[in-house]
Amino acid sequence: MNAETVKCLILGSGPAGYTAAIYAARAGLQPILYEGVQPGGQLTTTTVVENFPGYPEGVDGTQMMADFRAQALRLGAEIRPGLATRVDFSQRPLSVEIDGEKLLAADTVIIATGATAKYLGLPSENKFRGMGVSACATCDGFFYRGKDVAVVGGGDTACEEAMYLASLCRKVYMIVRRDVLRASKAMQEKVLNAPNIEILWKCQTDEVLGDLTAGVTGVRLRHADGELFEKKIDGFFLAIGHHPNSDLFKPWIATDENGYIVTEGRSSRTCVPGVFAAGDVQDPTYRQAVNAAASGCRAALDAEKYLVSLK
Repeated sequence: MNAETVKCLILGSGPAGYTAAIYAARAGLQPILYEGVQPGGQLTTTTVVENFPGYPEGVDGTQMMADFRAQALRLGAEIRPGLATRVDFSQRPLSVEIDGEKLLAADTVIIATGATAKYLGLPSENKFRGMGVSACATCDGFFYRGKDVAVVGGGDTACEEAMYLASLCRKVYMIVRRDVLRASKAMQEKVLNAPNIEILWKCQTDEVLGDLTAGVTGVRLRHADGELFEKKIDGFFLAIGHHPNSDLFKPWIATDENGYIVTEGRSSRTCVPGVFAAGDVQDPTYRQAVNAAASGCRAALDAEKYLVSLK
């Protein structure tokens, strides 16, 4: 299989990938970006984004990613459909296979494959995604000001999401399948002392309720003793973790215990020279579009600096 030579290869779209493409194109790196399995990334599963600078009236997530994409194209980036299916970072140039059939030989690779929010797997969960079902309280909590919502999970992330929502919402139910919280003691105390947070112990979600006009209107829960009961809610938030899309790179790139790619200090450099990581695939903490975009900028600048050092 003859390999196509690429100076700067970007894997993944979303804010990180598209921003990396914008900066790499302006630097003359002739970037080629493969959009992956979900062009535009997680933002295309949301409705209105109100916390990204430059959109004073808010913007549809899909439209914002279309704007990013158009800007990258205008500046000279080449954007292609396709998914990386095999990589070999053991020698130079770096080898990447796309869709099991096209081979690329890259001088630099920017990994911007993102992370996937974990869902419960309920059909109704998917049905109402973007219509009351969300995996990001910081992104979507504003739309439920003064309303009742539920948060699934019992760890630190779930407690943080519940506390954030409690500052906006009238009532927050935490759906916890055990009889204890897994969160740190400090976070547990905050949640237990919040007057508008109610913990529904030893419960699991049986079904998200609603209709395609109103969106989410409630949730049906199953207690450990088998009892089924319902709660009226307007928003249903998942806080059971994310899975970074890094499995393909693990034989070559260092990751932490949860699979997030490890980068050096404040840079985007990985343990392999010429390979950089940006966005949610290397960010277990913030997971915000503006942070992902910033890290895409860093990755492109780091790639440019690396290429200059080779001359």
